Amino acid sequence: MRDEQLHPIQVVAHRTGLSQHVIRMWEKRYEAVTPKRTATNRRLYSEADIERLRLLHRAIRSGRRIGHATQLSTRKLAAVVAADEQGAATAPVARGARLTAATCHAHVETCLCAVEELAPVALEEALHRATVALSQPVMLEQVVVPLIYEIGARWHDGSLRIANEHMASAVIREFFTTLRGRTDPSSRAGHAPHLIVATPTGQLHGLGADLVTAVAVAEGWRVTALGVNLPVAEIAGAVHQQPARAVALSLVYPADDLALNNELRTLRRQLPAPVALLVGGRAAPGYREVLTEIDAMLVPDLSSLRIALGVLSSPDHTPSGRGE
Repeated sequence: MRDEQLHPIQVVAHRTGLSQHVIRMWEKRYEAVTPKRTATNRRLYSEADIERLRLLHRAIRSGRRIGHATQLSTRKLAAVVAADEQGAATAPVARGARLTAATCHAHVETCLCAVEELAPVALEEALHRATVALSQPVMLEQVVVPLIYEIGARWHDGSLRIANEHMASAVIREFFTTLRGRTDPSSRAGHAPHLIVATPTGQLHGLGADLVTAVAVAEGWRVTALGVNLPVAEIAGAVHQQPARAVALSLVYPADDLALNNELRTLRRQLPAPVALLVGGRAAPGYREVLTEIDAMLVPDLSSLRIALGVLSSPDHTPSGRGE
């Protein structure tokens, strides 16, 4: 009987289109395949392992969750993938949207694998690949937002270590800085509408605010980012010192802080009347009642944020204070 041909992980990555980080994480977290090991503990993969990884990659690109796909036998997985791809082929009108969603999902999974492996370079590379493959609005809305939400959820339920969350935050924040550098409308700084971005007291997660900043800069706004966990008196004070057309708050966790309801009321009272108050983030819907009461704009997603910024940047909008 002929010896089974085995391959190192570098070859498997090349043949499957998956990064080595993703392959290792799928093995560790989902037992996607079980490679053999050399005497020095190097992984060696069979042709069957490579075929299964290829099928898993195709399943992810079709929109399947990796946790579900890895539970299927290789034969069942092949049937599911074939059905998914056949269905996409027979629906040409929706095919582009499906492919985009599947591509975004695959990018999110790749980024999460890098986060779980505490691999900052791999995360940087994954974000760069997504930026090249997708338009900036799609990349931010369908890759970065789900990534941030998933990192936050795993951190809160204890399945992601603090070190991993901090690493991911640092890399994503640097990524936003890079985006700002590419789109910063310096030539319009003198007359661009001004937005102040922050998170109020008790809101410790800053990536949502960083995301708002990146989007606003891309939309032609001049942005002052104040950081996280800021008393509302300081936010209002910044507006009085540097008049702004709007204030944007990011609320991520918790979604039921009774003290924050009063903080939001206080902020609205302390802001000049013409200044718009935009509130978004995962926890924002939990404060819907008070946001309605104080006439703040609940911004559920980035598309809504762009629309709101577009309205507020209109020449018909009256800015606050002594100009912007």
